[in-house]
Amino acid sequence: MNIQIINGPNLNLLGIREKSIYGDSSFETYLTELQGRYPNLNITYYQSNVEGEIINKLHEVGFSYEGIVLNAGAYTHTSVAIADAIAGINTPVVEVHISNVYKREEFRHHSMLASNCKGVIAGFGLDSYRLAIESLIVK
Repeated sequence: MNIQIINGPNLNLLGIREKSIYGDSSFETYLTELQGRYPNLNITYYQSNVEGEIINKLHEVGFSYEGIVLNAGAYTHTSVAIADAIAGINTPVVEVHISNVYKREEFRHHSMLASNCKGVIAGFGLDSYRLAIESLIVK
């Protein structure tokens, strides 16, 4: 089973920025843990700060992978284009957030993407990604 994790803007700074919100681990460190936990899955990772590159990655894997875990960062709240890309592919997408966006600023309470996703997981730190993977592998 192929699962693509896609992280959006500023998530390349995990472990460095706003540690009180996002923790002190880099995503690459966590990815190694995930891959070790799920040795029978092919878990690949992509990060971009550029909206169009995220859309291109969704298009690239959205017809051949079995699942996508997407943390679109701030694009979650603004991108009709990413929402349309999710709607246009066959692969199920789970939207994830490290923080509980509902405990944060009001503008973070609305997702442009959620209605096109299989589900949304928020507020469990980096473990949100593991929970998303679990939701994709359960038949």
